Amino acid sequence: MTNPLALVVDDEEDLCTLMQLTLDRMGVDSLCAYNLAEAYELLDSARFDLCFTDLNLPDGDGLELVDHLAKTQPDLPVAVITAHGSTDLAIEALRRGAFDFVNKPLELSRLNQLTQNALQTSQKKASSETLDPAQKLMIGSSAVMSQVRAVLKKVARSQAPVFLRGASGTGKEVAAQLIHTLSSRSNKPFVAVNCGAIPSELMESQFFGHQKGSFTGAVSNKTGFFQAADGGTLFLDEVADLPLPMQVKLLRAIQEKKVRALGASDEVPVDVRLISATHKDMNALMEEGAFREDLFYRIHVVDVCLPPLSERESDVLELADFFLAKIAEDWDLDQVPVLSSCARNAMVNHRFPGNVRELRNMLERAITLTEDQTIRADDLQLGSSADQTSAQAASSSNTKMPALQTFSSHSAVTPSIGSTQVNYSETDNNLLPVLSNIAAPSVQVTASVPSSLSGAALSQLPEGGLEAYLELEEKRLILEALEQSGGNRTQAAQLLSMSFRSFRYRIKKLNMDDMV
Repeated sequence: MTNPLALVVDDEEDLCTLMQLTLDRMGVDSLCAYNLAEAYELLDSARFDLCFTDLNLPDGDGLELVDHLAKTQPDLPVAVITAHGSTDLAIEALRRGAFDFVNKPLELSRLNQLTQNALQTSQKKASSETLDPAQKLMIGSSAVMSQVRAVLKKVARSQAPVFLRGASGTGKEVAAQLIHTLSSRSNKPFVAVNCGAIPSELMESQFFGHQKGSFTGAVSNKTGFFQAADGGTLFLDEVADLPLPMQVKLLRAIQEKKVRALGASDEVPVDVRLISATHKDMNALMEEGAFREDLFYRIHVVDVCLPPLSERESDVLELADFFLAKIAEDWDLDQVPVLSSCARNAMVNHRFPGNVRELRNMLERAITLTEDQTIRADDLQLGSSADQTSAQAASSSNTKMPALQTFSSHSAVTPSIGSTQVNYSETDNNLLPVLSNIAAPSVQVTASVPSSLSGAALSQLPEGGLEAYLELEEKRLILEALEQSGGNRTQAAQLLSMSFRSFRYRIKKLNMDDMV
């Protein structure tokens, strides 16, 4: 086998020599060009696996070479070499299609990592000509889904930060997972972080880690999100919820590619691909001063907007069939439930204000409620006025941007109730209409509180909130019913006036399989 071949374009001969020596030790052959004209000649005469180019060249701009390769050889990874203070130009190069950038003076470890990532990208592209992971993972035959697959493939080849926008339930985390899967980092960790679920006082420790004894309660060393994702992808969901002090620290980590744990004296280099997401209006947040413009500029290199499900209606039934099969597998059902013709028509005509997440939740609820293997229109519980009102509100709030969409996964939250940790998912309330993620219009409600419920009773509200409290009570009742029935699940379901299927579903959703 022949060694990979790299093209180095820079007018500094000493730098070219250093890069050639470094690449040679990595088993990579290289040719040097000292201006754009020489670079174009070499590109016409040889097939390269990787290209490095300086941004300032004697006969032109390195961005011209980036544009040229983006048009003529889009599968060739091109990395830009930037002088100190020219990071903004590097960001512009990433927007135009550059793979990544490396700063002068060169850090050999950084050059080594970048080269490995670029070569893995080339090899992954060559080995996947007959296999399309996006085709298998992304469901939908609509035109917008074809666009999704094309854009994600292009985005995955780069190392540029990606910013995902879209309403709740449109599948931002799944889009991030697919970018990771299609990238050269697919064999490294994918770390997803919900920025809105972390208490502000714990954020620095969670992101950057801490050392034992660095603060009260730090009884051992802890690895932060950045180090946990080293070599892979770090997904920051709901990034708009980051407090301003944390935004400053995050900006430095992104720019320097280094982090310092709490209590540590030295910074540690990290190599992560950053993907961020939010459903909020970032322009409005920046105008209000709630989000730093310089940070937004760093994470907003490649912009992807995920459209609501109402804009890809032709994919509804295809998604429904996919989810029915997936749910049947997850729940160990004997056979896959089917939708009646009336149910299919009802789904096609529904606007799905909760998007793909609502679609899956709806099917889980319908499978629980139906008495046999056929899901009827009534089982879907569609057509309420609340749904229609919320649909209009969600429709009016959608952004007018290019569309991308994937199916959604469940996102888990871990609240604290006293000293008890309870895991629950956004989809736990399957027996109720799915309205939790809908941007409904503001409504003022005035209610009178009976005297018997005021005063001391109201001061004893559960610390973890209503949902966590109800979940604990549901677990307690299930365990009590099983105890009374001697562990017989069928009898326990009868004691709770539930069907056996509903009872088994609740046990799975509450993660009680190991408890009963």
